[in-house]
Amino acid sequence: MTSRYLCKVRALTAAAIASIAIPMCMTAHAQEAATPPPAAEAAAPAAATPTLEERIADVEAYMNNVARPEKASGATSLVAGPGPGTNAWQMVSTALVLFMTLPGLALFYGGLVRRKNVLSVLAQCLGIACVVTPLWWLCGYSLSFGVDAKSAFIGDFSNMMFKGVEPGNVGAGYYWISDSMWAMFQLTFAIITPALIIGAIAERMKFAAIMAFVVIWMFAVYFPFAHMVWSTVGFMCGPLNPAAGIKAIDFAGGTVVHMTSGWSALVLCLILGKRKGLGKESMAPHSMVLCMVGTGMLWVGWYGFNAGSALGADAIASNAFVTTTLCAATAGLAWALIEWICKGKPSVLGFCSGIVAGLVVITPAAGFVTSTSSVIMGVIAGVVPFLAVAYLKQMLGYDDALDTFGVHGVGGTLGAILTGVFADEKANSVVAGLKNGLIVEQLKAVGLTIVWSVVATAIIAYIVKAVIGLRPSAEVEEAGLDLAEHGEQGYEH
Repeated sequence: MTSRYLCKVRALTAAAIASIAIPMCMTAHAQEAATPPPAAEAAAPAAATPTLEERIADVEAYMNNVARPEKASGATSLVAGPGPGTNAWQMVSTALVLFMTLPGLALFYGGLVRRKNVLSVLAQCLGIACVVTPLWWLCGYSLSFGVDAKSAFIGDFSNMMFKGVEPGNVGAGYYWISDSMWAMFQLTFAIITPALIIGAIAERMKFAAIMAFVVIWMFAVYFPFAHMVWSTVGFMCGPLNPAAGIKAIDFAGGTVVHMTSGWSALVLCLILGKRKGLGKESMAPHSMVLCMVGTGMLWVGWYGFNAGSALGADAIASNAFVTTTLCAATAGLAWALIEWICKGKPSVLGFCSGIVAGLVVITPAAGFVTSTSSVIMGVIAGVVPFLAVAYLKQMLGYDDALDTFGVHGVGGTLGAILTGVFADEKANSVVAGLKNGLIVEQLKAVGLTIVWSVVATAIIAYIVKAVIGLRPSAEVEEAGLDLAEHGEQGYEH
């Protein structure tokens, strides 16, 4: 047994030696016949891997919605892209803000006009959404938030046609949201802002003139203000730009959205003139049902507008949600109570107008003020815009058909100023470094917004009037814009 195993061991050993010797012999002959190859390049060092502590720090940063910390190892974060939960909230918020225009604002405004013009308002909202969207892709986003922008007043073309705006990248808007979702979120703001203007000139402006006006207005007013207020190099971006000329704060668009649209609406309705038959025939809303439904949609969508502007489902978003709710409801109550006292009845239109006024007033302050302050702001929001709508309009004699200026112009201005009064570092730590002199800075921002919006709108309106005209013929206006402009009627029976 032992000799058999010994023979096997010897045989295996011989085979192993042969297996080694043969390749070595072949290699030696091959080396003699061939030119020696160049020395192999040194292997590239392996990429650094984050340590366990660094990986935990990334997770903590995500949970707290703050920047990823620097890594001593030099490694790249293993969660370098958008955070799923944060990005999901941003997607929902984006959809909610679009919901504000389509169908919220369309139904709100549509219910307030006469039945012969209901489709014209819906078409204007649809048309604005469809023209602003490709414009935003082409250059609007870049002119507002261009990554290489140096000017404090306007962006550049560095992100033209969404160049560099990738779904997997972050940082253009915030640490944990996709750059693509940041661009889409801001698009919905760009859509609703010019759409607000049409309330002032409802029932008496040609569809082609509105579309032309909006395109020019976006370049002259909206893109510059989005850049000035929200860009890191913006002239009025107090929280992000230490070198800002005006260190104002605007959480979700008091100046950018409501003041620009509201003051532009006033100028446009003055240039356009009053509706035919105003004061001689009834121009009451044709459907308060549609108006109320639209108001509800606006209120729901506004959570995307305000809470979504926190750019994460964090404590600041929660605070904005709370302040938005409180201010809207309080303003609706205040408006209805004043109506009850002055006119004997609280109307549905009064509730709707007050709620929207409250939403407008809280917009620039939503993430900067406490819940108690939002209630106080709601009372003021119910009183001041009511006075503008019920008395100022009649006193000055302008035809702001659906009270865009009274609610958005006056309300937006009021909200921007009250933000300076009530902003509190307890609600948002960014306020602490800007609190001194904030009211003065807010007043400066208000002044610049009014002057810029008024002058730009007047110039654009007269250009459009000279080229294609602003108003339809008297016959068309009398018959209604639905059939003349769109070949359809809102109601067949």
